[in-house]
Amino acid sequence: MSTLALDAEALYAELLRVVPHLRGANARLVGVTSGGAWLAERLHRDLGLAGEPAVISSAMHRDDYAQRGLAAAAQTRLDFDVNGAHIVLLDDVLYTGRTIRAVLNELFDYGRPASVKLAVLVDRGGRQLPVQADFASARVTLPATQLLALARDAGGSFSFQVEG
Repeated sequence: MSTLALDAEALYAELLRVVPHLRGANARLVGVTSGGAWLAERLHRDLGLAGEPAVISSAMHRDDYAQRGLAAAAQTRLDFDVNGAHIVLLDDVLYTGRTIRAVLNELFDYGRPASVKLAVLVDRGGRQLPVQADFASARVTLPATQLLALARDAGGSFSFQVEG
């Protein structure tokens, strides 16, 4: 495992700058487990938002559920009425689009939002589904054999890890 030469903290600062414009006056932040949930947690704190950040899991709607199973930490927690809500969905890395498809299916199990916007730290291309982020702090290209993931240290600082 190695660290990618992307400054995750600088990319987070850009996300922090843009999210208030994406969310407008009342959109709810929802983080995709686990990297997106970390982003939502930190954005909630840095933006001074009340309550706990919402978290959504892709586990139950993944097309590879039989291989991956259900992780104990991957539980959806939405403490608001999804019907008619404006939602900013947060994730660390957008790649094939399959996680976002699964998350949208999970979200619609809870109701019908008025709108959903997607914000990610990194868009690495390689889409298999027609999914596009409304905002990406960076765009990178990696071989399909490599996995890019957000890491968080004990102090809450972000970095990227490349595996494979």
